[in-house]
This record gives sequence, C-alpha cells and structure tokens, in this order.
Amino acid sequence: MITLAVETSCDETALCLYSEEGVIGDILLSQAELHSIYGGVVPELSAREHTKNILPLLDSLLSSSGFHELNKVDFVSFTLTPGLILSLVVGVSFAKAVGFFLKKPIVPVHHLEGHIYSVFLEREIPYPFISLVVSGGHTDLYLVEGFGKYTFLGGTLDDAVGESYDKVASMLGLGYPGGPVLDRMARKGEDKFQLPRPMLGSDDLNFSFSGLKTAVKKLIRENPDAKKEDIACSFQEAVVDILYAKVNRAIKDLGVNRVSVVGGVSANSRLREVFTEEFSKKGVEVFIPPVKLSTDNALMIAYAGMLRFKRGITAPMDVNPEPNQPLEEFGKIWS
Repeated sequence: MITLAVETSCDETALCLYSEEGVIGDILLSQAELHSIYGGVVPELSAREHTKNILPLLDSLLSSSGFHELNKVDFVSFTLTPGLILSLVVGVSFAKAVGFFLKKPIVPVHHLEGHIYSVFLEREIPYPFISLVVSGGHTDLYLVEGFGKYTFLGGTLDDAVGESYDKVASMLGLGYPGGPVLDRMARKGEDKFQLPRPMLGSDDLNFSFSGLKTAVKKLIRENPDAKKEDIACSFQEAVVDILYAKVNRAIKDLGVNRVSVVGGVSANSRLREVFTEEFSKKGVEVFIPPVKLSTDNALMIAYAGMLRFKRGITAPMDVNPEPNQPLEEFGKIWS
C-alpha cells in the first residue's frame, strides 16, 4: 500500500511517497529565507510559493525516488487543518487534483495529528500517552488514547512558544526564524537573569508566554550592555521550566508515564536535554522525533494518513480546508 502525501499548512512545501514497508521518497522546500526579510511568514507570499513550487517538487520527488508510475499510488494523504488558509487551499487542491486524475481516494490529516505520529515513524508508542505539541503556532497538551482519540488538556492563552522565540530573537536583532539561532546562542551564555515563569503555579495545564516576552523586552531596554548569549540562555531556561512543569503536572494528574514532545520547538537542544534527563529519573518514558521530523514534513502526514486509510476513512472530493479545527473535534469526525 502506497500513499502520496502533501503538507502545505504554513511555509514549507513538502511531499513524500510512503509505503507500509517504509519511505520511498521524501522532499521539502522551505520558504524561511524568503520570509526572513519580513520577520515572519507572509500568508499571501507563502501560498504563492506553494502554487509555484508544488508541481516541480512532485517532478523532483518522482525523479529522485525512481518512482515513475504514479498510478501505483493507492491514495493521497493531505493536511486539511489547521494552518494558513491560503496555504492549505493549495495543498488540498493539489490532493484533490491528483486523486481525481488517478481515480484514487483522498485521506485528510490534522496537522497536529501528523506531528503526534511523527514519533511513530521511528518507534510506536503504547497508548495512552501525553503529547506536548510545541511550534511557532501551537503550544498544546493532549492525552492520546488511540488513533483519533484525543483529549485536549491545555494550551497557550496567548503566544505560542515558537512565536515567543521568534519575537525575542527579533528583539535581539538575530533575524527569523528565531528558534535555532536562540538555541545556539543560549548554549554559549549563562542563566544570569531572573525572568518570570507565567502560570507556573496555576491549577490548570494552560500556558502563557506573553508576560515572559514582555519581561525580556524590559530586560534588554534596562541592560543595554548585557550579553545576548546570557539573555538567550535566561529566556530559554524560563521556557523549558514552564513546559517541563506543565507536562510533569499532567503526568501526576493523569497517572500516565509516557510523554511525546513534537513540533518544531521539539528540535530545541535544551528542551530535549531536560525532558530526557529529568523524566528518566522519574521513570517516565520520553519520545521525541529526530530533528528532521520535528519541523513540518510530509512523512508525518503520510503515516497518519496510512492509519486512517486502513480504517476505511476517506474524504469526499468537495472537502474544504479549515484554518483552525480543534484536534479532538477532527478526531471524532474522521475516525
């Protein structure tokens, strides 16, 4: 069984060919450099680039993988929600066009669902497990009890953690995207500044990062001679403390000793280090995908699509993308 998968929820155009035996071909085109001059993703520009690049990228995928008989594809997997609506429209339209041309079914995947199952591409996680989804647009905690069985535990009330990284990097004049460069800089600095940990002691599993971001802005203004490396380190330690504390609380509340950390921010070296070391002391299993699978990619969409197709679930050709359908709602509709 083979699927062609497409992911265009934000600014990466990603395609892959995936079978039950493994990866046939995988290709991704990032727009990060294009958007860097604007300090963030420009939705209209992102959609235009997807439209321009998706067919040439399919040609490149077929050529590099040596897979030249597209009619051997059994179904097309695609990201239906959430994401930038114009970018989603390109990917969904592409999936429909290929499905119609090949007379093959199309299978919808939730973007966050794809991230959750990115870990499964290397090793399956026994259910139930807690999943922390951290990226430029999301900071969410879920209880995963099975495929399609998702319970929302808590999320950010303002900025997503990845968005906060980008904004702090901009304050420090480090450019976009901010996550990787702040991570590298923090490794060279010291945790010299006492920054707030918003909602650390709250009784819920929600997050907040706007206050931390504001505190960093004040710190920079009041300490013009402070080393950027030290500011980056103090900021990163605060972020990791918040994420660790909330996941630790979820573990205690639910009695579930398996955790996955997924999404673009799961590539952060300090986050990986703290979660792996500290939770292992508590007997908690931690699953984090390799860096290549942390960021947006089509492999995770293919894997989740394969699980859905095996359950006999496909989408009609008149299905339309949605910019922000909750994962738990999506799971009930498409399972």
